[in-house]
Amino acid sequence: MQFANSAKINTADELAKISDQSLVRSKAYVNGKWVGARSGSTFDVIDPGTLEKVGSVADMDASEVRNAIEVATGAFDTWKKTTAKQRSVLLRKWHDLIVSNKDDLARLMTLEGGKPVTEAAGEVLYGASFVEWFGEEAKRVYGDVIPSPVSNSRAVVMKQPVGVVGIITPYNFPNAMITRKVAAALAAGCTVVARPAYETPFSALALCELAERAGIPPGVINVLPCSSENTPAVGYELTTNPLVRKISFTGSTAVGKLLMSQASTTMKKVSLELGGNAPFIVFEDADLTVAAEQLIACKFRNSGQTCVCANRVYVHESVYDEFVGKFVALVKEKLRLGYGLSEGTTFGPMMTERGMSKVEDQLQLAIDAGARVATGGCRPKGLNVSGYYFEPTVLVDVSDDVPMTCEETFGPLCPIYKFGSEEEVLRRANNVSVGLAGYFFSRDIGRIFRVAESMEVGMIGVNTGVISSEAAPFGGVKESGVGREGSRYGIDEYLNIKYMSIAF
Repeated sequence: MQFANSAKINTADELAKISDQSLVRSKAYVNGKWVGARSGSTFDVIDPGTLEKVGSVADMDASEVRNAIEVATGAFDTWKKTTAKQRSVLLRKWHDLIVSNKDDLARLMTLEGGKPVTEAAGEVLYGASFVEWFGEEAKRVYGDVIPSPVSNSRAVVMKQPVGVVGIITPYNFPNAMITRKVAAALAAGCTVVARPAYETPFSALALCELAERAGIPPGVINVLPCSSENTPAVGYELTTNPLVRKISFTGSTAVGKLLMSQASTTMKKVSLELGGNAPFIVFEDADLTVAAEQLIACKFRNSGQTCVCANRVYVHESVYDEFVGKFVALVKEKLRLGYGLSEGTTFGPMMTERGMSKVEDQLQLAIDAGARVATGGCRPKGLNVSGYYFEPTVLVDVSDDVPMTCEETFGPLCPIYKFGSEEEVLRRANNVSVGLAGYFFSRDIGRIFRVAESMEVGMIGVNTGVISSEAAPFGGVKESGVGREGSRYGIDEYLNIKYMSIAF
């Protein structure tokens, strides 16, 4: 295993290197003000790369979220009456401020989330792209005029904002998950109350600081961090409060089901981007070098902690050994494990001890069932920093009868399975309860359409392992959720359709 620069790291020293310290906020943002919890309670945010404290953040409770919902409801009365052009101008200003503060935002994200700083900078730009996109889409929310069956009437369809939106985001993309949801809501004319992940609240709070500088009015964006202990009650308040008319959540399928059940009590609209178990299929006619290179990006980005990363790699038996050789060599060559802010790091820590334990459990069960470790397979030895580090691991000769086949790993564990025919691999790829993303590699145009149409997923990468874009609809099928984010379809999730019949 290759390690990045081994210079000693101190989290407090790295935090002090953020140029604009006003981006480092530790209080909630409600009604345009920075407020602490009424109880005075805070919770610590830990750097997963050093296990040192980044800072302490206000621990808001359900009653304070209820107050923020009332604030957002009042702000909605004014915000919904702004023109699409006015909202577009403000979102453009927010976008430009995010881009101009990219380096500070990336450093802050690495400190609380662990990902390599170059990867974090990429996320900042990716997150900003949604603000830009939806700022432009605000001006393209079109209605319809429907031909009437009678001569003295007209039928008109208009689209209107749903109201206050409750937003709950995960730790793995602390910038982009906020912007992808908030920008769409604001563009549509909605106001928001957001709860960022307790592991990574600083990125969301920094975005609030920039939104305020952009001139977005008080009460339109409200962000309230809370501890893991307060999370269930805060989530319950967002999902059951009748003033909230929509819930947007990214996270696990189990929690998504719970939130959907709670939201049903007041018949809220919901957007749920939930767990995945992406198949990555390499057919015998694929370009194996391209497939191996793309699998590096698809599997090991953010240390395997993405919902669309390859979870099951299927390789045709006739090219299995050749592909495994190419891929393992690339893993050893390209991935340098280390602290996210250390020079040369391309592979950082995982986010939690719980996540590492799951990887270790799945790994051992696969080995017990006959799988072999081709590279990696343990917590690294010789790294000069404490943290949640686990080597990028490749398993070969994996059986279908192991947990990683049917469960999302959410970590740097890459199992490679053999298959013999197109029909067989499609059956195995679809034999899971979720369907977020899938990937396959082939140069046969007929096969490309057959397989793409047969895979039970919401998004497909053909000859690529990178599919996310602000212009493309993001979402899944089956138990991977409902609704779409990004693209021209994403803004519709925040709009109600109203039909008006006019007689004369």
